[in-house]
Amino acid sequence: MKGVVALIFLLITISCKASDPDCDGINNWAAKMAFVHLKNVGITDSDEVDFSLTQVKRLASEKIGEDLYRQIHLVTYIEKSGREIKTITSNNASSEECSMSGVRVYVISRELGDKSA
Repeated sequence: MKGVVALIFLLITISCKASDPDCDGINNWAAKMAFVHLKNVGITDSDEVDFSLTQVKRLASEKIGEDLYRQIHLVTYIEKSGREIKTITSNNASSEECSMSGVRVYVISRELGDKSA
């Protein structure tokens, strides 16, 4: 019985490590670094953003090495004035760490086309 429990635990551990890292939260690396970049270039600041409305959506995650993934997120900050600031971020993550690289941040200055898609 102990062997079966140990085997099940091992399989769960392996399957958890084999999946894409969960780095989608507003307090994770991509979202935090996107805000730092926005603040550093003067686009917004802590007094303007309503952080409770921040949205992070993973758009893609590609395995690029042993337990290494490149992740792309859409991070949307909403200022207290109602203005939305949308960014696309790109960074590397592992099952142990969301910050396996720096974060590239692209500000979406204008959205074109069907916004419902």
